[in-house]
Amino acid sequence: MALSLILPLPTSPNPCVPVHLTHTPKYGNKKEILFFFDWGKSPEEEEEEICTAMLPVSCQENPCCVSKHHLSVLPSSESTRKALESCLWQLKCHFTWTLVDGGKSLDDFEDKVCDATEFQNNEFKATVFNILAYIKHRRGHNKAALECLWQAEELIQREHSDQAEIRSLVTWGNYAWVYYHLGRFADAQIYVDKVRRVCEKSHSPYSLESPELDFQEGWARLQCGRKHNERAKVCFEKALERNPKNPEFISGLAIASYRLETWPLPQNPINPLRRAIRLNPDNQYVKVLLALKLQKMKEEGEGESLIEEVLEETSCATDVLCGAAKLYQRKGALDKAVELLKKALEGMPNNAYLHWHIGCLYRTKVLDLLQDTGKNEMYGKREKLEEAMGQAVYHLKRVDEANANLSCVCSYLACLYAQAGQYDKAEHYFQKEFSKELSPGAKQVLHLRYGNFQLYEMKREDKAIHHFIEGMKIDQKSKEKEKMKNKLQKIACIRLSKNRTDSVALHVLAFLQELNGEMQPAENSERHLDSRSFIPPASFAEE
Repeated sequence: MALSLILPLPTSPNPCVPVHLTHTPKYGNKKEILFFFDWGKSPEEEEEEICTAMLPVSCQENPCCVSKHHLSVLPSSESTRKALESCLWQLKCHFTWTLVDGGKSLDDFEDKVCDATEFQNNEFKATVFNILAYIKHRRGHNKAALECLWQAEELIQREHSDQAEIRSLVTWGNYAWVYYHLGRFADAQIYVDKVRRVCEKSHSPYSLESPELDFQEGWARLQCGRKHNERAKVCFEKALERNPKNPEFISGLAIASYRLETWPLPQNPINPLRRAIRLNPDNQYVKVLLALKLQKMKEEGEGESLIEEVLEETSCATDVLCGAAKLYQRKGALDKAVELLKKALEGMPNNAYLHWHIGCLYRTKVLDLLQDTGKNEMYGKREKLEEAMGQAVYHLKRVDEANANLSCVCSYLACLYAQAGQYDKAEHYFQKEFSKELSPGAKQVLHLRYGNFQLYEMKREDKAIHHFIEGMKIDQKSKEKEKMKNKLQKIACIRLSKNRTDSVALHVLAFLQELNGEMQPAENSERHLDSRSFIPPASFAEE
């Protein structure tokens, strides 16, 4: 047997250390082998194990009958896998940070990462590609995951060439995990070794206490939903302990603090935001966050001045435009908000979140026009109403066609079509929404809207009752549940006023009594149930 080492034997006392070997058979080409030496065994035992492990699977049970010249590539033994996995768990990367909850939808998670406007600038794109690689792997698309990691590595080399090694540690760790799951242990070991060479001066051979790594973990967690915001804040604070004047770290802390305003703990992010701006006055996004916070604190003057200053820039990033749009939306300047979001859409024409926000703004305009306009004034504003409805439908349909997992898209479309009198299309989108996996709260909203549609548009009281009852059965307190309870009470009151023995009305009251205790029918319910008193129809306006 011809075996030769292509890496020097390690001198560390680790129980199992992987090395690369080359094997030259009597006939055929040289083959590379990955083997894990056990330093607790004698050289003779080690050679015997290598020989046995390198045999074809069919011959391993009786290796004595096979010549050493017939050895083949080392198979993926369980001991090899376990030794490599032990190294992998020491790496700092997306596979060891537990970013996606077990029950969380990968569709929803991927949509948020792909469409998150906050992370479209070059300095964040490597983070996006890394987390997308993790998602692709979770879906079983490991080749696509490797492509994402290659893109992340290219971006790091191009944007941060002076810190390429330290900034690549997370990407290399992800590479190692993907190759491990592909069963390509030799390739996985190559990336584990790359990490080890950078980390060899630290306590642990496979991880490094570095502010850059804390920073990368913080950005990754900011992308993963509000449950990770507190941990992201801790990461940025830890990074700042070692480098307290780094503007990137301070900006990260400012953004995490801003998000923690309502979840999970109350925070006051004003100071971190101002500090971030002082150290990095070119960070326009942090200025937008400060403006939004000032607006909430009733200091609109300074906030609007900051926004105007930011918008004077010749080219605004997508995250800046979206943040500015949010400020104008809160102010009630819907046209200005739409203008800014459409400008952002020019650079990201297929971004589902942008279409979603624009569609919702137009929907709000429709509601405002309907609620602020009496029947006598409707004729003069019909063109504005039709334009707003058309734009709302267009942008929400773009979201639906993109299969983005955003709440209420189909029910919004259904209500818009119902308002336009296109009941077949309304029914189609209601049923499409019912076919989705919805949270309990979203199901209640849908039963309320569809019940209203049946009651006020289709004049199908029986179907309305059914959906109000189904919504009431969902064990979650909400304003929608209270509305459905009131509607059922009023329906029962009207039916009993016409027929004291009405079985449907009695069934409804019995259901309500069983669910919430004895209830009295509401007064003047006939007036409330008159569909002609609803402008706009409740199926559209009621939330």
